[in-house]
Amino acid sequence: MEKDILIELNNITKKYDDNTVLESLNLQVRRNEFITLLGPSGCGKTTTLNIIAGFETVDTGSIIFEDKVINEVPPYKRQINTVFQKYALFAHMNIYENVAFGLRIKKLPEKEIKKKVQGMLKMVELDGFEKRSTDSLSGGQQQRVAIARALVNEPKLLLLDEPLGALDSKLRKEMQIELKNIQKQLGITFVFVTHDQEEALTMSDTIVVMNKGKIQQIGTPEDIYNEPKNRFVANFIGESNIIDGVMEEDFKVHFQEKAFECLDKGFNKDEKVEVVIRPEDIKITESNHGMLSGKITSVVFRGVHYEMKVQIANTEWVIHNTLHAQVGENIGINIFPNDIHIMRKASE
Repeated sequence: MEKDILIELNNITKKYDDNTVLESLNLQVRRNEFITLLGPSGCGKTTTLNIIAGFETVDTGSIIFEDKVINEVPPYKRQINTVFQKYALFAHMNIYENVAFGLRIKKLPEKEIKKKVQGMLKMVELDGFEKRSTDSLSGGQQQRVAIARALVNEPKLLLLDEPLGALDSKLRKEMQIELKNIQKQLGITFVFVTHDQEEALTMSDTIVVMNKGKIQQIGTPEDIYNEPKNRFVANFIGESNIIDGVMEEDFKVHFQEKAFECLDKGFNKDEKVEVVIRPEDIKITESNHGMLSGKITSVVFRGVHYEMKVQIANTEWVIHNTLHAQVGENIGINIFPNDIHIMRKASE
């Protein structure tokens, strides 16, 4: 195992009766990394998290933590803590005692417990809340207590299973930034599970896109968004226009009865491909000045932009633009080479 790899999953398979939840999954998590498992419900991301934590066993494969196989190591002996969507705080204990709970189990001296608890509460901006009851806190404050309780034990790896799911949209966005700041400040590896694409793009160093028990793509948020490997990733991460095309030669693709310059190469001559163009990357112009032209069939205001559907030949395109246009209007569109991404045709 490489020196900077903290945990490695090798050929992990997990079944429940005849249902295969994970199939030959391989994943490496680096030290001090914020890595997100992203995918729809039932894709296997929470099962992966539970296998790392030790709450689930594997049918085949190995879990390696700091060069040691830990398949048989029980959860309480792993240097790993978990924060769940339901925070599972102890209602009969105040904030201080909730955070101190794990340290008391370790039977640390009271002076050391006090120092660690107060330091952690300060980090999550809850100093002065020590004597408050958990049910007097807001959802965001309860989440911070759960995080403080997990981190005060100084785990080498923190697992977070959709911990922001119960929060409202505004608080959720605030907590995304706070969580990322805490992770950077402490230098602890975070493995985060979510089905929220925006959340993953905002917080992660690395995103692991999963579907049907398999990893579809691993990469930085920029790579995942701008260079999707297949149709599933392209559709799941934001919106995409996916158009059938033919790769005429390196750096030239043909679609919608026209040749376009692109930045992709390495395809066979005249290979059938799928062309991915994000709605926000399309530039609108007058109908006789565009590379392509079509008629607007619908316009919806989305807050920061208008979402337009435009019929171009026999294909409906989705375009995002800050300028309003009228249904029925004929427009032209321009697409620059760096906004055209080519994917090989393949099953999802």
